[in-house]
Amino acid sequence: MFKKILKVLGIFLLVLIAAAIAIPYFFKGKIMSIVKTELNKQLVADVDFKDVDISLFRHFPRLAVALEDMQVVNRAPFAGDTLFAVKKIDLALNLMSVIKGGKMDIYNVTIQAPRVYAHVNKAGEANWNITKPDTAQAPPADTASSQFSLNLQKYSIEDATIRYEDEQGDMALLIENLDHEGKGDFTQDLFTLQTNTEAEGITFRYGLIPYLLRTKTTLDADIQIDNKTSTYTLQKGKATLNNLELALQGFFKLVNDSTYGMDLTMKAPSTRFKDILSLVPAIFMQDFDKIKTDGTAAFDGYVKGTYSNTQMPAFGLNLDVKNGFFQYPDLPKPVKNIQIALKIDNADGVPDHTVVNMPSAHLEMDNTPIDLRLLVKTPVSDMYVDGAAKGKLDLSKVTQFVKLEEGTTLSGLVDADITAKGNMSAIEKQAYDKFYAAGNILVSNLLYRSKDYPDGIKVNTLSMLFNPKNVSVPKFEGQYMGTNFQANGEVNNMMAYVFKNAPLDGKLSVKADEVNLDKWMGTTTTAETPADTAALAPFPVPGNLDFNILAQVDKVHYDKLDLTNLSGTLLLKDETVSMQQLKANALQGNMEINGSYSTKNSKTNPDIAMAYNVQSIDIQQAFNAFNTVQALMPLAKFLNGKVTSQLSLKGKLGGDMMPVLSSLTGDGNLLLLEGVLKQFGPVDQLASTLNVNQLKNFSLRDVKTYFAFEDGKVKVNPFKVNVNNISMLVGGTHGFDQSLNYTLQMTLPRSVIGKQGDALVNNLVTQASNKGINVNVSDSVHLNVLLGGNITKPTYKTDLQETASGAINNLKDQAATLVKNKVDTVKTALKDTLQSVKQKAVASVKDELTKQLTGQKDSSGTKSQPLQNVGKDAEKAVKSTIGNIFKKKSN
Repeated sequence: MFKKILKVLGIFLLVLIAAAIAIPYFFKGKIMSIVKTELNKQLVADVDFKDVDISLFRHFPRLAVALEDMQVVNRAPFAGDTLFAVKKIDLALNLMSVIKGGKMDIYNVTIQAPRVYAHVNKAGEANWNITKPDTAQAPPADTASSQFSLNLQKYSIEDATIRYEDEQGDMALLIENLDHEGKGDFTQDLFTLQTNTEAEGITFRYGLIPYLLRTKTTLDADIQIDNKTSTYTLQKGKATLNNLELALQGFFKLVNDSTYGMDLTMKAPSTRFKDILSLVPAIFMQDFDKIKTDGTAAFDGYVKGTYSNTQMPAFGLNLDVKNGFFQYPDLPKPVKNIQIALKIDNADGVPDHTVVNMPSAHLEMDNTPIDLRLLVKTPVSDMYVDGAAKGKLDLSKVTQFVKLEEGTTLSGLVDADITAKGNMSAIEKQAYDKFYAAGNILVSNLLYRSKDYPDGIKVNTLSMLFNPKNVSVPKFEGQYMGTNFQANGEVNNMMAYVFKNAPLDGKLSVKADEVNLDKWMGTTTTAETPADTAALAPFPVPGNLDFNILAQVDKVHYDKLDLTNLSGTLLLKDETVSMQQLKANALQGNMEINGSYSTKNSKTNPDIAMAYNVQSIDIQQAFNAFNTVQALMPLAKFLNGKVTSQLSLKGKLGGDMMPVLSSLTGDGNLLLLEGVLKQFGPVDQLASTLNVNQLKNFSLRDVKTYFAFEDGKVKVNPFKVNVNNISMLVGGTHGFDQSLNYTLQMTLPRSVIGKQGDALVNNLVTQASNKGINVNVSDSVHLNVLLGGNITKPTYKTDLQETASGAINNLKDQAATLVKNKVDTVKTALKDTLQSVKQKAVASVKDELTKQLTGQKDSSGTKSQPLQNVGKDAEKAVKSTIGNIFKKKSN
């Protein structure tokens, strides 16, 4: 009996396990359909996910549903931006609610590895506004009709990265490695949400000033949530920024989708200077716990008011440091007498009423003082600046005060004394008498070496002179990556760039001796150190530059290319680098290049444009140096000699900084000045078949061809080639994948065809005669050759076949071709003859008129011809030409 009970229980458990495994698959299609329908119903974006993972075990007794590899991609005006990507969204659902088919109750949510990119463009449009707007005719949304119901008890976010960029407000936020979790009964209208948050690094920039730089942050907060009023009140809030602890309190209220009310305050309970010092990244990351410090500090701030598209809340920030001091225990000298007084205040939320006031900032290194002061007002309408900086610093002594990263070397002298006072409008209007700026910065014998720059950066001299109009750079000399350089120039709006992030406008002339771009780009390889492929990623061009660089370089090396006597202009503007009249000697010839590289439309796939004009360069060197030449002109592999070429193209670069061949469009021409074609398989095989040695390793001269390319193919217009009385008309296409599709129309004198080829032609004629087709082969044989395959394994076909069946099939085409070519020959001969006769007749008439008017005789002493005889001579010439064309050659 007991065995029977065990058997029944075993069968029952087996059925339960089978059901637990099978049930999720019954609902998978249904749940996927509901999710996609709901998303498409609510969003104006492209939403997709890889799969839905359903299980009864993961959150038993609840049904676990996970969306895997989900992406939300924006449409215009942010087309291509990935607003949200996540590895997995794991939900716990009420199983019975799924079985009944009504609302699906969600109890908890886990979001794994989300990546959020929030972007506000210069027009103020936000890429997260992707919900479909309600139409005027539509009734209010019926939330009861949704097929999902939130009964959340817990949620969590793991390993998140959040990136926020506001182009209009000129601010950016990056949160890295964020973990966050919350617990609370979301079914209640009033409940407390307990949250814990940690982030490995938070970076915040406003304008050009980085207020936080990879700051380690935690936040523990109990938040009272009132769903009826959409109010969130901090009952207990504790945050840390590196070592600085802050107490938070206040509330945040959601008024509508774009308006928020808030009243938040923060204050540092501690008055230790060390806590403020921890916000300096270089110091916090180097044995911070061992640092000896002294001095006091006070830090507090607030945000109060309404935030909307047209309004900002009031805010303020205060920092006061007195008698600050710090010293590493294993370094000989301290940084002392640190005094900082900083106040940022905006009493009414109007951005233009913001005041930044730092009346004093002072520190001493080895009894050498450094002093700063700054006042900024009316930053929006017309920024007013009153600032000064003064100090001398021996960089070789910095390691006595501050720990640098291991392997870092620093030396040199910096002497600065600058003052600026006035409104930015004075600079913009070039009213330099209304803006005061004076002083200089002198850097001498600077050397910086680190793991990232093992060769070091050396500045022998850098002199910068400040005046109301600009900052002039009379002298800039140094070495970098084995390059010795000299430069001078000017920067016209340094103040507007520093304080308003306006485009930096300037001119710079640079001279250098040698530049090894392999080192500059990190592509040099050895057996011990392979190339750093990450260094080949596209680099973004800053959008706030308007800089003109005139460059002269004696030698430039890049990969397999060596340039000498390089000169030209680089223009950096609007996120684009433009090359203008870049000239150099290279590949045994010379070249001129105009082009551009732009990351304005895409940071990962930059736009490129190029137009070059190369003169008398070596074909083999060009083929080996440029991947693009290998794709556009694969036949160059079998050519030796020199070419002149013009080319213009547009396209995109890939992530490896190489051209995306399928994106290239353009056209050009190529003039083969002189060269030799050898070891090209199809031509060599054809030469062997016809026993024509002239087709092996034949020389070419003054051959010009025109080409165009798009959609991964190069179209070559037909061009003529003449080799030892053998004429060829060549044209066709080849792909960037090295595939070939060319036609060669050849005319060979029978006198150059060997016995094997002659027998082949005679055999064709005999076969044609047996079929009743009369073919009279002239002294020349006309042959069509089709080139196919690819450049590494080319194939060829001709309209002459050794087999009888192939020959007979092409006899009519051969005859038609022969007749057509003969007619074309007659037309060409007649055209050339008539043109010659016309010119001769005109010359004769002119000569005869002269003679008759002057009574002259010709040199033989005979009388001149009557004018009517000129026409007869023309008639004779034409008849003679026609006769010569059809006259058979005597054996």
